[in-house]
Amino acid sequence: MARAAGFRVEFASDWKQAASRWSDVSPPTPFQDSQWLDAWYRAFAGLDDVEPLLAMVSDAVTGERAALLPLVRRLQKGIRIVEFADLDLTDYNAPLLGPAAPRDAKAARAMWRDLKAALRRMPGGADLIRLRKMPLDLAGQPNPLALLDGAGSCSLNGNIVTTGDDYDAWRFQLGRTVRKELERSWRVFTRDPAAGFRIVADKDDALRILAVTEAQQGARMQQLGLNFILNNETCAAFYRNLINDGIGSGFTVVSALTSGDEVVATLLGVRVGPRYVMVRISNAGEKWSNCSPGRLIIERTMAALHGDGVREVDFSIGNYAYKRRFGVAPIALADLSAALSWRGLPYALRDRVARELRNYPRLTAIIKRALGKPPSH
Repeated sequence: MARAAGFRVEFASDWKQAASRWSDVSPPTPFQDSQWLDAWYRAFAGLDDVEPLLAMVSDAVTGERAALLPLVRRLQKGIRIVEFADLDLTDYNAPLLGPAAPRDAKAARAMWRDLKAALRRMPGGADLIRLRKMPLDLAGQPNPLALLDGAGSCSLNGNIVTTGDDYDAWRFQLGRTVRKELERSWRVFTRDPAAGFRIVADKDDALRILAVTEAQQGARMQQLGLNFILNNETCAAFYRNLINDGIGSGFTVVSALTSGDEVVATLLGVRVGPRYVMVRISNAGEKWSNCSPGRLIIERTMAALHGDGVREVDFSIGNYAYKRRFGVAPIALADLSAALSWRGLPYALRDRVARELRNYPRLTAIIKRALGKPPSH
């Protein structure tokens, strides 16, 4: 345990222990929901180079809760890095905020100062804290970490659609071409008398659909020649955890387009109240390309969930063309990093330069071309 003027910081290594003290706080996004984080820590906590690190911050005078940061410490190329529980699976990273959370930049700086000091003093130490993909607004409250001077724009952004209460009215706002294409795709798909769409309610059925998602996505990534990590043993365990624990509660949502026993398209998402976030999508490929199964399963899932109270559909990170056709609005995200030792200084400086360069997209594009890197999506 570490103490500091302003804020007190405690660390724990067990997610359930930390969560039991914060169970009455609403998550700012589904990725801070206890079901997501429990599935994540159970899958990754056993890895040799990943150590769970739950930072619980409270007011040093009153003891009121300020923030819970779901973090890990991991070793990468000899550098001890503190970062959110993510490993490229969590789309939005954020602290859970309590009643004593900073609401202005001055208080945020005090919390950041005390958090860094505590991280430097903890057993085993750390060289770098690197926080990425943070929303600026957390359920109507400013994200204190995004208020800091060192925070800068992330290379990624979220993509959200707000449908409102009238789904047909929202659908009518889509471009005429998009609407007609969706209608045509559904007509073509349902010419097959065995065609159907469903939200999967049975856990075993959902696990079977997940296995199809893995096969379809794996085949697609292999076809594109891209590195694909979601099917490795640990990631697969995480997604199985999500389904085993989340289907019954309604947190995990699995939907599918099928033709008899054949699975044509799958969509895995998570939901908290009126907000649903897409996580994984797949389809059977060329055989069904005439009915655009990817777009079709998105629209069918949106319609079904709207009837069950969902009003915000988050297409998550990645600016792909199919998302724009649904009229998504971008959500800005922020990155923040700082050195915790001299060994972390070059990495913190590199992160800072990268954030500054994002303010000059043309210069960034030139540098990427010079380095042989692909342009951002």
